[in-house]
Amino acid sequence: MGGWICYICSRVSGSLMMLLVVALSCNPSTAAIASPPAPHVKPSYSFGRTFLGLDKCNACIGTSICKKFFKEEIRFDTWLSSHLKLPPSYLLSYSGNYTDDAKSWRMVDITRLTSKYQHDRADKRICTSLLKTKTCSLEHALRRTQRFQKWLQAKRLTPDLVQGLSSPMLRCPSQRLLDRIVRRYAEVPDAGSIYMDHLTDRDKLRLLYTLSVNSHPILLQIFPDVEGWPFPRYLGSCGRLVVSASTRPLRDFFGAAPEVAADLALQLLAVLRSMGTNDLNYFFYFTHVDAGTFGVFSNGHLFIRDASTLGIIDKEEGSQLIDDQQEYKDIFSCLTVDCQSAFVSCNSIGEKHSLVMVCQELLPKLLKGKFLQPVQEKIDSFLQHCADGLADDQGVSGAVAKLAELLKPLRSCDSRFAYRYPDCKYSDKY
Repeated sequence: MGGWICYICSRVSGSLMMLLVVALSCNPSTAAIASPPAPHVKPSYSFGRTFLGLDKCNACIGTSICKKFFKEEIRFDTWLSSHLKLPPSYLLSYSGNYTDDAKSWRMVDITRLTSKYQHDRADKRICTSLLKTKTCSLEHALRRTQRFQKWLQAKRLTPDLVQGLSSPMLRCPSQRLLDRIVRRYAEVPDAGSIYMDHLTDRDKLRLLYTLSVNSHPILLQIFPDVEGWPFPRYLGSCGRLVVSASTRPLRDFFGAAPEVAADLALQLLAVLRSMGTNDLNYFFYFTHVDAGTFGVFSNGHLFIRDASTLGIIDKEEGSQLIDDQQEYKDIFSCLTVDCQSAFVSCNSIGEKHSLVMVCQELLPKLLKGKFLQPVQEKIDSFLQHCADGLADDQGVSGAVAKLAELLKPLRSCDSRFAYRYPDCKYSDKY
């Protein structure tokens, strides 16, 4: 009898267990407790070395910010879409987002030194002219050049090492300027000395390549915004891409309200004034300006967005190259320009040089038809006097000064101009 009871109990117990299993499998919330879900798989933003230009190093800018890309702490705007694809490689610049803590993000500009077409053309020229082949190791080819061999032996960056490079910044080089480049070169961890002992062979080739193709990232490094220079902040580079603080190009403001146009025009003139007269006694001048040369931050502050066409004359030391030395040409002279391009003599650059360019190319587009008469007529007259360039330096500067006085009362003081608000409510200085 006891055996039958045990048998019945075991059958009932088994049936209850089966019912419990069925109930658990039918109840989603209970099943979740019993069986943990599979871990969430993070989408992958895979990079191509070719897109970044890392496959070209050390014929590149540097690698200081590559980790940010690979850790997804720099993201392209296109990654906000569902496709998560890299943008087209043929573009010259991209909008992106940057973070240091994965919580707060800020806009950045991600730019190439030159167009992909120009890069490809220059790479091909290096291989065909130096090694007589269609493709090659760019680093191997450039290392064999006479110029780079001189760089390897040099303890200090001297004017003869940069002679013939196409960068406007180096057309009239002084030793003081070259020392500043080495001392503040941000792609190495232990900068600070004017001597190149802390630069490896790889670092020297990257610096030489950057100076040869486009000096924009170097200017951002040696004249940083935190010291009051009108450039966006340099954040780093990866391969052939440069990352800097984001600005909107001036062309976006050509249709702006009159008070905004007046404010930007005054800032533009102030930037040019500071470029001509500053505590370091460097005279900056433009070889070309267009609607993308200047940019505006979200707080309304105007900066130089593209420094690639900026030349520098050292008013303290002068240039240590004479004109015939500038005619020296090699492969580094021809990476982005025609080797036959003639240099502008350092002695031919006057104080009115950049003012005339801006009065011809930018200020009319910013100020045309914005104001009531007779104010608009006076503005147009001053602009024409400046743009003609017929007057001497003093005459052009005088016309620009009168234009600035005319524009000052046309500005407004409100939150759209956060870079000077609310200070402008309490001081005429702003």
